[in-house]
Amino acid sequence: MTTTVRRPPAKVSVRDRLLRFAETVTTPLLPEDYLDLVAPLRSGAALRGRIVAVTPETRDAATLTIRPGRDWRGHRPGQYVRLGVDVDGVRQWRAYSMTSPPGRRDGLISVTVKAIPDGKVSNHLVRRTRPGTLVQLDQAQGDFVLPDPAPERILFLTAGSGVTPVMGMLRAGAHARSDVVVVHSAPTPADMVFGAELRELAEQGAIRLVERHTDTAGVLGVDELAGLVPDHLERQTWACGPIGMLDAVEEHWRSADAADRLHPERFRPTVISPGAGGTVTFARSGLSVRADGATPILDAGEAAGALMPSGCRMGICYGCVLPLRQGAVRDLRTGEITTAVPGDGVLIQTCVSAAAGTCDIDL
Repeated sequence: MTTTVRRPPAKVSVRDRLLRFAETVTTPLLPEDYLDLVAPLRSGAALRGRIVAVTPETRDAATLTIRPGRDWRGHRPGQYVRLGVDVDGVRQWRAYSMTSPPGRRDGLISVTVKAIPDGKVSNHLVRRTRPGTLVQLDQAQGDFVLPDPAPERILFLTAGSGVTPVMGMLRAGAHARSDVVVVHSAPTPADMVFGAELRELAEQGAIRLVERHTDTAGVLGVDELAGLVPDHLERQTWACGPIGMLDAVEEHWRSADAADRLHPERFRPTVISPGAGGTVTFARSGLSVRADGATPILDAGEAAGALMPSGCRMGICYGCVLPLRQGAVRDLRTGEITTAVPGDGVLIQTCVSAAAGTCDIDL
């Protein structure tokens, strides 16, 4: 005689049943897609932040105060964070220094953005962004930070928006542990980002501040530093500013055999000069092709033997999107130029983008 033993059905939790039901009624989207709408900062979601305030600093700079998602791991003073922001329907990534001290009680962080001429993202953030806007975030990174313990004597040498990482260090108490001199260049007193806060610290005796107003006094030359800060080569120096300034500073410290005491920060070592056509390199494929300014990168890549992703010819849009690691492309529909340097995270549609100079595509 054969006895059949029937196993009791596995217990399914109420939560699992609800999730299965949700998946059924939300197909082809997943419940997570709807959760992103109502709880975009939740743990486990793609890291985002919500802008809670936009505070003008100067006529062309503003501080964005952001509530980061729950998976934000914090930062060290002087580090930067990459922000992803949608501008005219295209997600653009840019790196900005943290200007808030770590571990604020309210959990908020801040970056300060200076609008640059023809800067699509910086002008959007400074002039058009409103509280409530969601931005994408990466975790903080960068080694433009003070060691622990901090040096006894510090020189912060900055110009323009180069003062932003230094402000993060000062707000975290760098001047409480060291003898700090800040030498900062700006066109006018009104153009000095954080000018009032830095002057207040100087009045309190917390730092020594040297302001250089370039509209009237001209660009600060490295040969003038000896008169302004006689012991500048003996101090551990953190320098951040335009490329020309950093080049001169590095040469000055190197010629004085003091390069080990200089810590420069360079955000954009590469200058992109758009043109008509150029060499397109598909980095991972090891292929390069010369393309004119009228041929879509999709067609140029296929002609060179690259396995280009695409659904365009089947009516599937955005199947051809690839990261532009570096270079410039022109939108064949509008003529608009998009540029990128490493770290920007710019995505392009290769079917409607042509080379506007040398391009490096992540494929």
